[in-house]
Amino acid sequence: MPMSPRDHTWMFTPGSTFTGRQGTTGVLHVADGGVLDLPTGRVAACDPFMYLGTGDVEPFTVAVEPGRYRVEAALAALTWPGGSPSAEPDLRVAAARLVIRDEPATAWEMALCPDQDLAELGEEEFHGYGVDSGTGCFYDASADQAFPDAHEDEGPLWRAFDSSDRSPGPYLVTSSTTGHTLAAFTSGWGDGAYPTWIGRSATGEVTCFLTDFFVAPDLSETAGTPA
Repeated sequence: MPMSPRDHTWMFTPGSTFTGRQGTTGVLHVADGGVLDLPTGRVAACDPFMYLGTGDVEPFTVAVEPGRYRVEAALAALTWPGGSPSAEPDLRVAAARLVIRDEPATAWEMALCPDQDLAELGEEEFHGYGVDSGTGCFYDASADQAFPDAHEDEGPLWRAFDSSDRSPGPYLVTSSTTGHTLAAFTSGWGDGAYPTWIGRSATGEVTCFLTDFFVAPDLSETAGTPA
């Protein structure tokens, strides 16, 4: 069976605590990432420094009404074994979500691209996107070619992460040529592969797209293995 979804609601409840990898303890709070434009409603996610504009990323098969939607991240302030909370805690993005409706998600499904099939997955495997620069993002499919300088150590995306406060994000970044936007954030522990989940309301409406970076543990099961 593929990886089963978990209820991510607690991760976006400020003050939630957990014990994580290597004995770390974490306290979660929610960081505002601004409002993302989705002119076509076709949502895509990737490592923007490596894959944005390459033609290798397809939007998810589930689309939403075109519009403007809030982005937020569950930030974990970590304390390591033997350490104490400091003025500059180790901040990690535990999860990032694109909020489509301000309603509770009562069911979750894995977000898939057109060439992905749940039937292909083995025990606890998942479809997700690969990260090689420690960064992830959400954007509208129409913005795929709007940040050509993302691979050249310059441009608005690079400037966002070059800020002096070293925040893990999320950052709302605007293309200097087209006006398209994307929401970018660091990816938890860094490089790897991470699944995106679609939350649905009790009536089946899409409530959010959420990428889990495996910083906060599953309260009932261990994390799966990327396909």
